[in-house]
Amino acid sequence: MPLDYETLKHLSPEELRRLIRAGRYTGHTAGLGDGVLQANLAILPASVALDFMRFCQRNPKPCPLAGVSETGDPFMRTMGARIDIRTDVPAYNIYRDGAYSESVTDIVDLWAQDMVAFAIGCSFTFEHALAQVGVKLWHIEHNTTVPMFRSAIETIPAGPFGGKMVVSMRNIPAAHLDLVIETSRKFPLAHGAPVHWGDPAEIGIRDANRPDWGDPAPCPEGHIPVFWACGVTPQVAIERAALPLVITHKPGHMLVTDIPEAAENPVLQPS
Repeated sequence: MPLDYETLKHLSPEELRRLIRAGRYTGHTAGLGDGVLQANLAILPASVALDFMRFCQRNPKPCPLAGVSETGDPFMRTMGARIDIRTDVPAYNIYRDGAYSESVTDIVDLWAQDMVAFAIGCSFTFEHALAQVGVKLWHIEHNTTVPMFRSAIETIPAGPFGGKMVVSMRNIPAAHLDLVIETSRKFPLAHGAPVHWGDPAEIGIRDANRPDWGDPAPCPEGHIPVFWACGVTPQVAIERAALPLVITHKPGHMLVTDIPEAAENPVLQPS
């Protein structure tokens, strides 16, 4: 039986991961996992893990580091109960020699004992807070993936990692702009306040109707395009690093954790 999106919204994080692990849900996670942190994913060889951690530390807006696995251990023990990073994300992107290769729904056969998994906070988390203060988001209302773009904003490099910042866009009613900025600012592990609002061309986006990832979203009269730093940024950095094999989440298809999405600084606890 097909899974209804409205039903999925009411599942606990563990119930949702169980469906994902079984291959029963492979879609986007926007609007799901109410009350918990969602996370982007990057899985790299241990030989470059410290460089990647430095990259995250130097670029906390697009790469707010929420969790790191032990080398060779696929269980994200600080992120929730029995999270197996090989199976518990709806879809993964595979990069070989810096180029996108394919998308898959589990990485059991690709996992190796020298791999380290990084979980990076996601803006889907603060979307629940926006809903609570009455701000509706088009991609959630229409069950699509938020639009994401390569911007002209440079990241601070570390080792082989660097490149442009990726941003996600939500078109916000002008009357709600201040509320949206202040609400998202309270979630530093979910990218915090936006990095830009207004003319997309000012940050190097030529056509806001043609996202690099995700689905287009209309900008009705009286709305303002608002851009947040995005956890897809590491995928651009990974392309530049040109490593033999790197695994990420498929944009929009996040790890739903058990960490409460409390504002400010949520405490990460081992499971």
